[in-house]
Amino acid sequence: MRPSGRTADQLRDVKITRNYTKHAEGSVLVEFGDTKVICTASVERGVPRFLKGTGQGWITAEYGMLPRSTTERMGREASRGKQGGRTLEIQRLIGRALRAAVDMKKLGENTINIDCDVIQADGGTRTASITGACVALVDALRYMQEKKMVKSDPFLHMIAAISVGIYKGSPVLDLDYPEDSSAETDMNVVMTDAAGFIEVQGTAEAAPFSQNEMLAMMALARSGIEEIIELQKKALAE
Repeated sequence: MRPSGRTADQLRDVKITRNYTKHAEGSVLVEFGDTKVICTASVERGVPRFLKGTGQGWITAEYGMLPRSTTERMGREASRGKQGGRTLEIQRLIGRALRAAVDMKKLGENTINIDCDVIQADGGTRTASITGACVALVDALRYMQEKKMVKSDPFLHMIAAISVGIYKGSPVLDLDYPEDSSAETDMNVVMTDAAGFIEVQGTAEAAPFSQNEMLAMMALARSGIEEIIELQKKALAE
């Protein structure tokens, strides 16, 4: 039995609330159970220096956890003068994932900045961030089309992410913190709505996992992501 009482293939309750803040071109509150992340997409004209003159756009991401998003207050990274390695790794993952969802040539020389701010953490903050940020990105691209900033729709496909793992010897979907903190294996999977893989991050925290266990985790991830993408599309249709 999982601590939450969920079955092995059961997601936490997932909620996606669009237009959560007033000013950003795309903004979403995404909730995976008790994990809550605000994702905003901000549109800027121009691109980084290395892309100037190429006609190609850029998508980049920043990620952060609010000081009291966890059980004890964490100091802001800005007050320490630098970001930690975990933060840098996660925001690079978010950026890579979202760039895979867009045709950068069609985006033109425009930049979309994605900000993912964790207001409450209970496991799976990076996968929730990617899932919510994709919806915010779609809204930002719609804004760009309305404002004639792009000639055609640059969006390629929906993407979503989920965690899977081995908990007490069994493959499980969508780990919350009690599972994540004691899992034998932890894996994060990012996929498209056509079942294409964008990124897989998997680590054996205890004993190595077998090929059969890996296949079982991947099957769980695929089914979970299919369910999440339906929720993303439902939110975008509202």
